[in-house]
Amino acid sequence: MKKLVQWIDQRTGVAGLLHEVFFERIPGGARWRYVWGSTLSFCFFVQILTGVVLWMAYSPSANSAWESVYYIQHEMTGGWFLRGLHHYVAQAMHVLLVLHLLQVIIDGAYKAPREVNYWFGVVLLMLTLGLGLTGYLLPWDQKGFGATKVATSLVGIVPIIGPPLQKLVVGGSDYGHHTLTRFFALHAGVLPGLMIAAIAAHVALFRKHGITAKQPYRKPEANFWPDQVLMDGVACLAVLASVVYLTVRHHGAELHAPADPTLPFNAARPEWYFLFLFEFLKLDFLTQWFGHQGELVGAIIIPGIIMGILAGMPFIGGWRLGHRFNLGFLGAVLVGALLLTVKSLRSDADNPGFQAALAQAQVDADRMVSLIKTAGGIPREGAVSLLKQDPATVGPRLFAQHCASCHRYGGHDGLGLVSAESPSAPDLRGFGSSSWLRGLLTADQVTNLSYYGGTKFRTGKMVRYVQEKLPARTAKNPGALDELIEAVVAEADLPANRASAGARLQRVEAGRTHVATTFGCTDCHAFRKADEDATAPTLTGWGSRAWMVRLISDPTHADFYGPRNGRMPSYLKDGRLTEREIGLIVDWIREDTAPATWLKPVPTSR
Repeated sequence: MKKLVQWIDQRTGVAGLLHEVFFERIPGGARWRYVWGSTLSFCFFVQILTGVVLWMAYSPSANSAWESVYYIQHEMTGGWFLRGLHHYVAQAMHVLLVLHLLQVIIDGAYKAPREVNYWFGVVLLMLTLGLGLTGYLLPWDQKGFGATKVATSLVGIVPIIGPPLQKLVVGGSDYGHHTLTRFFALHAGVLPGLMIAAIAAHVALFRKHGITAKQPYRKPEANFWPDQVLMDGVACLAVLASVVYLTVRHHGAELHAPADPTLPFNAARPEWYFLFLFEFLKLDFLTQWFGHQGELVGAIIIPGIIMGILAGMPFIGGWRLGHRFNLGFLGAVLVGALLLTVKSLRSDADNPGFQAALAQAQVDADRMVSLIKTAGGIPREGAVSLLKQDPATVGPRLFAQHCASCHRYGGHDGLGLVSAESPSAPDLRGFGSSSWLRGLLTADQVTNLSYYGGTKFRTGKMVRYVQEKLPARTAKNPGALDELIEAVVAEADLPANRASAGARLQRVEAGRTHVATTFGCTDCHAFRKADEDATAPTLTGWGSRAWMVRLISDPTHADFYGPRNGRMPSYLKDGRLTEREIGLIVDWIREDTAPATWLKPVPTSR
């Protein structure tokens, strides 16, 4: 072994190099303030290691990127842990870089003759931010896709070169496959290569100039080994423990539903280390002072000036009060960024639209996992095809887009957003159920906003009947109203009622009699037979899938409102919705969204 070591040392000089590193003299002795460079090197090593392993399972294609990340997260042994490490170490690097920069500025380690080494540190900071930005898109989920669109749109506002530069970054006129492949090339190839070169130069220059110790020295001069090595090792372990804790707690990094460029994503936000810039661009003074150029000033010019001052600190620090200016400037920038980040987080927490979109994004992500497991895999068309067929996913979006201007669903627009405007049509949450119908037939509920309170029918014939005639008829025939409700609700054939349909059959038969005789509903409605004199929507099939599809398709049909129809559009007849889209809305309202009812198993190859 000794001869082997000697042979290697004779040809490489590794022993001398190690001796130079470990026995470097540290003025003032080992200190905790010197650990940041070592922790950053450790984090970069972890990123390279985990990144290479993730690369082995990742497919950089718009048709397979999300699917490969799903495989890593949910199927690959230890994949979620590996992905979580990669994600949270990236977060840690941004914090450690700021701490390292602070330590360098406070200690004056940017001054001559260390200017070039300091500039390499600034370059490493920018490269790390670039790695974070490019890595955000790679899962190809809705969150990353939306955030990348927001970030790259800023490139387009640069005068003259902005539009072609944005087209170069995006890989065309629109976001798609080439956007992903370019970001992947940057994230996995170009930027890491530049970082390795910059780190090598940074370390070489550090070796040349040595440690800049804070004066006055608190301890006598000591070697790098063993005290400083021990402190660096403890710091690296602390970073690793923190990252492992976050990874286990959150079961890896989050993965939203696959990106669908045709759908808006109102919860799109950059990662937390870019939130300060996102919030800064919303400040009123930019528009008030600079007008339509405010976005350019806020996104390009002011950050450019800050980076210019940061790069010029070695020269500024040479002035009599330059070092104090540098400390004050950096402190002001960091405090401002922190305050803007907190402001952004609080603003989002108080934003109902953002919170609703965020909650819906989590619902979609959970639903995606459920659909894949039910189907037994991902179809050839890609994971997003499952969501496009899913009434639980598409139904609320179509409802919010086409129906929520009049109706509500549980008090909101279907996606969780509550409007300040009063509804002008009944709330459709639970439509077709016993509880919904019972509320409609209750005197003190029929005129609230869940039913006819916001409609033109609030003083109409149905409301007068429920409030004036129905109570007396119910009192004369106790239990008859319950049987009538059973009979009408049976027409809906809701999935929730199918299991107990046989047990209620006798009450349903009795209720059908009450519809015509006891309560006189057939004076206006047709029920289980044709009635040319009917003046209100038919109760035959009321609330069933076919009945609702026909109503939404054409409410002017004689079975529904006929020429008396008010604001409700004929969605199919007018071409506003396809029959498939109407069916998705109906299935969602009826809560008939179980994957087993519509999802075909993914064929397995032999």
